[in-house]
Amino acid sequence: MIFNLGSINADYFYDLPRLVGPGETLSATAMTTGLGGKGANQSVAAALAGAEVCHIGAVGPDGDWAREALRGFSVDVRHVRQSDVPTAHAIVMLDRHGENQIVIFPGANLDQTPDAIAKALVNGQPGDWLMLQNETSHQVDAAKLAQAHDMKIAYSAAPFEVEAVQAMLLYANLLIMNAVEAQQYEDETGEGLTKLPIDHLLITRGKDGADWHDLRAGKTTLVPAFSVDTIDTTGAGDTFAGYVIAGLSKGLAVEQALGQASAAAAISTTKKGTADAIPDLDTVLEFLSAQDANGALDPHS
Repeated sequence: MIFNLGSINADYFYDLPRLVGPGETLSATAMTTGLGGKGANQSVAAALAGAEVCHIGAVGPDGDWAREALRGFSVDVRHVRQSDVPTAHAIVMLDRHGENQIVIFPGANLDQTPDAIAKALVNGQPGDWLMLQNETSHQVDAAKLAQAHDMKIAYSAAPFEVEAVQAMLLYANLLIMNAVEAQQYEDETGEGLTKLPIDHLLITRGKDGADWHDLRAGKTTLVPAFSVDTIDTTGAGDTFAGYVIAGLSKGLAVEQALGQASAAAAISTTKKGTADAIPDLDTVLEFLSAQDANGALDPHS
């Protein structure tokens, strides 16, 4: 079972000829909306990867659609509560190469309560996973409860705040960062990431793949990225994270979980959107099978 204390956003996507510069005004060529938020994306990815997922979060009075959207992806939403604060939203600006700039209004994501989190985690069992990101409140409270239940904790350090990462190091079994966040941590603390007091570290590097560090064993596993026709990179890292945790929760070897996650993230970039762009496991396995048939190098498939 995977529990996820995670953000839920309404995403507004604007297609632009290029990303906006300082003081510049550009007209969008198209606009679409959809479900997003790092937490929601990771829950959707894990559920589509075949895991049982319970999302813990909050939406505003205007957020019934978001709860229903999550339910449509087979995510358990019994612990998504209604807040008096408006549902969070994100403005996502996309250039013609699929790169993005994002502005977030956190809204109800910051209106979590310890009581609601405790109620959701009361059924947590040893070996279950708790996923956390830095877009909600009360992450440490949730981590303490999960640790008391002998659950495994995966923390995505985004949006990056060095103090938040350091607070989570006491609880996280797996720390997930992208390459920029990893560099920020080292620059701000002067500490090498491979010396951190955690079991595992996952660094995603976009088109350069990802690194899995088993810090207890001193072993690093590298997974390559797949070459695809990228349209929109938004949510690819969340797709990767959700698939990895789903794979591990189902007992896959690290290499296999990483291979499926890499394929899922690549496929997600070939469509516009965030949650709506995440592929299901059948699509991922078909993609990996095609890579093998074409003789593509994929040691983790």
